[in-house]
Formats: sequence, structure tokens, C-alpha cells
Amino acid sequence: MVLDTTAWTGEGSFTPVLIDALKTIDAIEFVRVEDAPASRADSGYAFVSNEVYVKFRVGTRRETVRRFGIPWPRQVDTKLLTMAGLEAALGAIEGVGAPDYGDPGMLQYLRTERIVAPYQAKGVKVVEMVRIYEAVAASLS
Repeated sequence: MVLDTTAWTGEGSFTPVLIDALKTIDAIEFVRVEDAPASRADSGYAFVSNEVYVKFRVGTRRETVRRFGIPWPRQVDTKLLTMAGLEAALGAIEGVGAPDYGDPGMLQYLRTERIVAPYQAKGVKVVEMVRIYEAVAASLS
């Protein structure tokens, strides 16, 4: 698997866990992680938003179709994994689990944690949103 993190600042504690989980899935060929423009921080909270683009490996299979009544062999390219399959695979991985929202084009995880620094009473609430999309050729460049 090829991993591209050039557009990611490394913020968030759940995103590295998710990337490590994606590395274990053989049907994924390419992963790109980017910061989303929705990230922001204020005095009592920090909202971190990351976007992950995955490209699935393609396998070929042979099938026979009829052309003019004659059996004709051809090769068909098919993806080895779909977003629904990725949702099921990530749901089975310990520490990641099922996404909070999923549809045929996107999976979304939302994690919150409170970070209290030493010698502080209040702390900061960190909300991390990670969205996973299937990459298309135009978005990879």
C-alpha cells in the first residue's frame, strides 16, 4: 500500500489508528490523508477534521459473452473491495469499529476526548472527525 500524508499536519489521535488499520487490508492500493478545511479551535474545544481517500486494488476475471451468437471470452476489471466491504472490514478491527455514519460514497468517524493538562482544572475537549472517501483518478493528482 502506498501512503501519502503530504497534505496532513498529523493532528488527531484517531487518524493514525485508522491509517494503521487500513494498512492491514490487502485490497487497498493507495491511501491519501489530508486536513479538511473544517478544522478549528477555540478556548474550550478543538475540532479536528481529516479526510482519507482510499483506492482499491483491481482484479481481472474472465467471462464469456455472446456476440452474434458466438461465445466470446473477455476480461473484466473489478475492484477487490467496495465501500460497504471496507465498512465491514473496519468494523471488525479492534480500536476502530463501525463508522458513525456510512453511505455508498463515504464513511465517517467522530471521536471525542477531553484533554486535561497537568495543573489545570478545566481542560480542552477535542472533537475529531475523519471522513473516508473512495479516491478517483482526478483527486489523486
